[in-house]
Amino acid sequence: MTRYNCEVVIIAIDGPSGAGKGTVARALARDLQYTHIDTGAMYRAVAWRVLKLGVAFEDEEAVARVAREAVFELSQGRVIVDGHDVTQAIRTPEIDQAATKVARLPTVRSTLVERQRAMGARGQVVMEGRDIGTAVFPDADVKIYLDADPAERARRRANDPAHSGQPATVASVATALEARDHSDRTRTASPLTIAPDAVHLDTTTLSVDEVVREVLAVVRKRAGEVSEPAQR
Repeated sequence: MTRYNCEVVIIAIDGPSGAGKGTVARALARDLQYTHIDTGAMYRAVAWRVLKLGVAFEDEEAVARVAREAVFELSQGRVIVDGHDVTQAIRTPEIDQAATKVARLPTVRSTLVERQRAMGARGQVVMEGRDIGTAVFPDADVKIYLDADPAERARRRANDPAHSGQPATVASVATALEARDHSDRTRTASPLTIAPDAVHLDTTTLSVDEVVREVLAVVRKRAGEVSEPAQR
């Protein structure tokens, strides 16, 4: 793969569930030889740990303590928290609901945002989530917001066995996604929204390769912009 010689250090990819963030971010990081960081997996891992420890989701400080003390390893598509490989365990409907509760807690969000900033500080990172370009790295070099028609997002998620372990009905997934969208967009802490300077891409009718090409074009353009002064 071509590695672009540029000064773009942080690429933020945001958007709702089923828009293609994970697939596109992984492909982009591979092509650029950047580090891929799935921040949604961190919230899911915290939720999984909270359930295992028997911590009440209503106890915000206790949940935040779990988030502060958790040891995360996010590498090559694997998610490990406190030594437990939870890559598959966190992709279930139960964790979907638990992660939504965790994500609405302001103290937990501020804790994880701080940790995510530390992870991205070394640069050459593709970071995906719902608040990367607005809260985690508002000064990211490249901001992308991926979206798709709700019906298409539900269809993709329903046919993704990696998420739930088995195919699910589109109707049930659509209902769950609608609830998650509402929760993400109405929470007080870092709600899901499009950064004013983000490039908005509708992926409804696009293949993964087409989306990646579109994003790479944005990265190349930005790389040229930031490199231009050095060439004079």
